[in-house]
Amino acid sequence: MKTALFSLVLNLSFLFAITACSYRAQTPYMESGQYHHEQLSVIPDSLSQDTVPKQFKSLRLIRTIQAFDISQTSDILVYDDAINSPKSAIFSKDGSKFYVQSLEGYTTVVYATETVEKLKEIKHVFDVSHEALFKDNENTIFEYPYKQTRSNYNHFMGKPVESCLSHDGKYLWVTYYRRDFDPSASSPSAVAIIDTETDEIVRVMPCGPLPKMIACSPDNKRIAVTHWGDNTVAIINIDSDEVMDFHYTEHVYIDGKLATNFAANVDRDNNCGNCLRGTLFTPDGRFLLIAKMGGNGIAVIRAEDMKYLGTITGSKLNLRHIIVEQDFLYVSSNKFGFVQRMPLEFLDSIKAEENKTKLFNFSAWKSASVGNGARTIEMTPDGRYILVCVNNESKIAVIDAEKMEVIYTLPVSKFPVGLAISPDGKYAVVTSQGKESVVPSGNAVNVYEIVYE
Repeated sequence: MKTALFSLVLNLSFLFAITACSYRAQTPYMESGQYHHEQLSVIPDSLSQDTVPKQFKSLRLIRTIQAFDISQTSDILVYDDAINSPKSAIFSKDGSKFYVQSLEGYTTVVYATETVEKLKEIKHVFDVSHEALFKDNENTIFEYPYKQTRSNYNHFMGKPVESCLSHDGKYLWVTYYRRDFDPSASSPSAVAIIDTETDEIVRVMPCGPLPKMIACSPDNKRIAVTHWGDNTVAIINIDSDEVMDFHYTEHVYIDGKLATNFAANVDRDNNCGNCLRGTLFTPDGRFLLIAKMGGNGIAVIRAEDMKYLGTITGSKLNLRHIIVEQDFLYVSSNKFGFVQRMPLEFLDSIKAEENKTKLFNFSAWKSASVGNGARTIEMTPDGRYILVCVNNESKIAVIDAEKMEVIYTLPVSKFPVGLAISPDGKYAVVTSQGKESVVPSGNAVNVYEIVYE
């Protein structure tokens, strides 16, 4: 009896082994057990079913927060007058809340991610009671002059534009398009530093005219403030845990500093020289890259000594936003309506020359046409999909990042500009700034669930 039972077990084990080997031979696993870049549907041995990459399906609207029609309210549609020309959004490091920069409202609005409940309004309004936020009453850097005469330049309202996180998410840095008393955005502006634990402003630092983008280095030692207003970038040393220790170190000119003797009614969105916009440090910290929205490509600064080396050309022009993911650099071309990609390894070929800048041409960009007005771009955390704000067509486009093909589009509130994706990839926030010539429009924030299948 024992011999027969042993024989049965042995035969079943042998049959199972043969079946398993046959299945394994028919399944295109990589020998290393890792994903191959072009085989995203393959399940490696080391991954459980819960970690299998999911296919994008749709964006499901959770909430629209708007300030153009107080009579329109529902479970989905909420009126909030703090949303006044919303420019951008960003999630906290842990994804539990998100911040909306309300440009004309002089306010950063804070919402809980899961419930979309408003948690706080951070007002960018400063008077005598806030003077301790300005170290030694500093009001300018690099000898930038004011075009106005005032008793105290640090009594003002700031128009928040963009933001970034530092110190492992503890501090949120917010740039001001201009101080309210500076209609031509020609005088020094400022950046606010917000403690994300208390959502209180803990310091305000002056900067150059009309800053938009701001970026933190991967080693958390420097902040780059990009001045749309005059072709320059200011570098702040943040190698300290104390906000009052932060200080400026370098001032970098991109093709020469632009004079800012503008009349009060000048259109500074167009009178901006290179119109410096998208800004980031490469993941290895070697370079600071800046999109020249009014220029000829992407400015390259060597981070080691903040030397401007030259410009990467060959892409579409009018570059608005840049991101780096999965060893690729992605750019959005606003006017031409494209998102383009180049390998980061191209930067290895960039060499400095003494006392001159160069053009570094790259001709093998891979492109996806998304529609006129490609603004902010963001990638899902798994590196598989890119979401794009298409401003002029009032929609969101979703790109398969590997194929660089649009796989999904969705109409959104008119004229979207800003976009943020939660760290877990579950939610997307889209800001629609609107246009004065189209009423009603914009002044809306749409919150979506990213649905996979």
